[in-house]
Amino acid sequence: MSKGVQIAIGATAIAALLGWYGLGQLNNGLSFQYFQHLDEFHVHAPAMVGRAARVHGYVAANSIERDVDAKRVRFAVQNDPPHAGGPVGEKLMVEYDSLETPDLFKDGAEVVVEGALVMADGHPVFEANNVMAKCPSKFEAKAGLMTESGIES
Repeated sequence: MSKGVQIAIGATAIAALLGWYGLGQLNNGLSFQYFQHLDEFHVHAPAMVGRAARVHGYVAANSIERDVDAKRVRFAVQNDPPHAGGPVGEKLMVEYDSLETPDLFKDGAEVVVEGALVMADGHPVFEANNVMAKCPSKFEAKAGLMTESGIES
């Protein structure tokens, strides 16, 4: 078999595998997105029951409950930061089967939760198997701290 035929067979096999992987991702509803924003997730929620998903949002104020005996954390996620002052909108209840949350996990933290939506007692609950918290920017300018020379005081 010539080198050209071997290369063509190899390229065809790679293209077929990439196509198979892409089709599988589309069938899972992820459509090549790393995560869905909470409002997008709520639109597709009925079809997402039992399917793997990643959802982005903010931890709702005063919603974190730690059940030490069950080794579980329960909290709510909302679409916008609690300190933004706008309407909260529809929240998503999340249950995480671990007490080991990220260091930055707190009220108002920006999070991405990985897991699946399930129905518990007739209510949708997102059972997370991973919780990731985003680090807030340390380089945001503070108003009024610059002097005339341009050096912070």
